[in-house]
Amino acid sequence: MNNWSLSFEPLLSLPMLVAVLIPLALLALAGLWMRRRGAVLRLAALAALAAALLNPVLLDEERDPLQSVVALVVDRSQSQSIGEREQQTDAALAGMKERLARFGQFDVRVVETGRNDAAAGDRTETRLFSALQGAFRDVPNSRIAGAVMITDGQVHDVPATAPEFGAPLHALVTGHEGEKDRRVRFEKAPRFGLVDKPLDMTYRVIATDGQTGSVDVRIAVNGETVGTQQALIGQEMPLEIIVPNAGRNIVELSIPTEEGELTDTNNRAIALVDGIRENLRVLLVSGEPHAGERTWRNLLKSDASVDLVHFTILRPPEKQDSTPIHELSLIAFPTRELFVEKINEFDLIIFDRYQHRDVLPILYYDYIAEYVEKGGALLIAAGPEYAGYSTIANTPLMSALPAMPTGEVIDKAFYPRLTELGQRHPVTRGLDGSASEPPRWGRWFRTVRIEDPQGEVVMKGADEQPLLLLDRKGEGRVGMLLSDQGWLWARGYEGGGPHVQLYRRLAHWLMKEPELEEERLTADGRGMALDIRRQTMSEDPGPAEVTTPSGKKVQVRLAQSEPGIFTGSIETDEIGLYQITNGELSTLAHVGPVNAPEFADVVSTTDKLKPAAEAVGGSVRRLAGSDPGGVNLPSVVPVRASGEASGGDWIGLRNTEDSVLKSVSSVPLFGGFLGLGLLLLALGGMWYREGR
Repeated sequence: MNNWSLSFEPLLSLPMLVAVLIPLALLALAGLWMRRRGAVLRLAALAALAAALLNPVLLDEERDPLQSVVALVVDRSQSQSIGEREQQTDAALAGMKERLARFGQFDVRVVETGRNDAAAGDRTETRLFSALQGAFRDVPNSRIAGAVMITDGQVHDVPATAPEFGAPLHALVTGHEGEKDRRVRFEKAPRFGLVDKPLDMTYRVIATDGQTGSVDVRIAVNGETVGTQQALIGQEMPLEIIVPNAGRNIVELSIPTEEGELTDTNNRAIALVDGIRENLRVLLVSGEPHAGERTWRNLLKSDASVDLVHFTILRPPEKQDSTPIHELSLIAFPTRELFVEKINEFDLIIFDRYQHRDVLPILYYDYIAEYVEKGGALLIAAGPEYAGYSTIANTPLMSALPAMPTGEVIDKAFYPRLTELGQRHPVTRGLDGSASEPPRWGRWFRTVRIEDPQGEVVMKGADEQPLLLLDRKGEGRVGMLLSDQGWLWARGYEGGGPHVQLYRRLAHWLMKEPELEEERLTADGRGMALDIRRQTMSEDPGPAEVTTPSGKKVQVRLAQSEPGIFTGSIETDEIGLYQITNGELSTLAHVGPVNAPEFADVVSTTDKLKPAAEAVGGSVRRLAGSDPGGVNLPSVVPVRASGEASGGDWIGLRNTEDSVLKSVSSVPLFGGFLGLGLLLLALGGMWYREGR
């Protein structure tokens, strides 16, 4: 394309031209006004001189027109997979590409949002205008022809004012008019709650078609149904749940799918509640003062989550002196109150080097055994007295004990070591210093020999004898530490050892801390990935089966990351609640933001985009055709910047006037012999006329 234009390249600077030409021009004009002879010729000579000094040049520019940039933004968010929307989107995308390809002046840029490779935030919200801004980042506004969006209309970043680029914006909306949908959402959902205490929440059921009445709402906590409520549609409803576990709990509400409903994806709402335990109550009974007694006391007192009740038997009944019984202590040992009336209020009972000396009536041991059977926790920290004549193994408590003593005490130096089972057990797994041989901790010097141990032997002592046993009795748990030498670690003997780590894990396992369960399956969402963790005592738990929010089942291989721990992970593009099973265990996990905006409203609409499109002369129209999955596409028409940009069956895109300069050629109009001849002719004519 060639463009001709006239330019001036003065031979003198502008001030000098003014200084020379203005006086001459005034003289010439004065001659014309006074009607002097030769005034016209003098004006012609002045014009010739001015033209010579201004040096006019005719420019011939060769330019190539630049293309106008069209952004074709395609919504691939999860709501676009509902019904026929994905088919409509694919058909509209192919049709628009074909129509735009007919015009060489358009540079078409296709931007798809919400794909698997998009950022996690792009899949929880439909952010088309952010994608549009990215497509036009390197394009000046004068070259923007416009934008076409293919979407269901549920866009979460629509600007409050007109789009900055100022070119036509057209939206082609998938879905069908008159769609209906119901959804449930939490209105008030506290983030924390006390374990085994009621927690107040509220929720609301919403119907897009103005439906009224009531609907059944199923309430589940951690995958287990806890009740059903009748909820009035559109009204905020109260909800009370009992927080079952410490740590993360998933509260789920679900409503049945109505006939003709668009999707059931948003028929469930999730709330994550972190359970917080009230202080655990521990009863510590020391049979006699000894070096290890303070180790237990200091450990339990330092734990802010533990309320400790501690009694020490300072004088056994057989050692009589003249001191009255009521003066032996500030507080009498309330045996009946502790072991009969309030025994079920304790989460853990510890007998520390305790032996039967008639301080406790024999019947009370039966109460303790019954307490364990019904779900209580008992820890025996044994010393030499466990092997003696007064051992508690000879009381009715024997039914709750995991091992009976042989009567022998082994006095020999040894390193406490983890058994093969103990390397996988959560109480002893990964204890600091256990990975080396010998272990990087101090030795102990005494252990009690037992026979026929039950449960799990997780630590061994001298002569490969059991040192730490863990067992289940009925609904309760029992632990037995067959040495009173743990205080050596606390005192730092030979470098000390992980006594705090071991004792704390042991106590919390007995009190059924979920994180210390031998067989446990957990899963967590990390961005748009699902991480699975299997805690087990077996050598291979097998793969985990994952059920996605859409009902699809996926097998995930679990690989051992450390003894007793198997992990696996999958990337996903679905937001929502996942169910994970492995063997007899199952758990729930939520991937993506809880109750993401992407599913807050899934009914297709033209209302959200209409103000932004009309502000720049664009249009919003539905794609749905008569055939399933078919679309009615408008024609594409190039328009001028000031022209109309939409009609009944067409959309307009702006042509740019920008071009790129390839070459320039110039022709001086008053140069060379031609210019000199004209100048001499004008001056000569003036001289000739003046000479007459």
